[in-house]
Amino acid sequence: MKINCLHCGHKVDVGDAYDDYRGQVKCFVCAGVLLIRTTRGALRSVTALHRDPHPSGKDVLRPAGGEGHQNRSTPPEPVLTVSQ
Repeated sequence: MKINCLHCGHKVDVGDAYDDYRGQVKCFVCAGVLLIRTTRGALRSVTALHRDPHPSGKDVLRPAGGEGHQNRSTPPEPVLTVSQ
């Protein structure tokens, strides 16, 4: 399966391993991060995520378009951060 990167337009080939997947995919050309959802080999949703610098030194990913903007019908999955 190929997904067009919403940041640069490059076609990212994710292969058959992503036929039933919900999560992040990184474009290896521009390093842009996409939040995707696939079911039975078909792309159901894709959202471009942007990096925001955080005071802790770690980047925070947020959907493109600002707060509250959604370009799909269901709300995005919460991103969990695990600290050790």
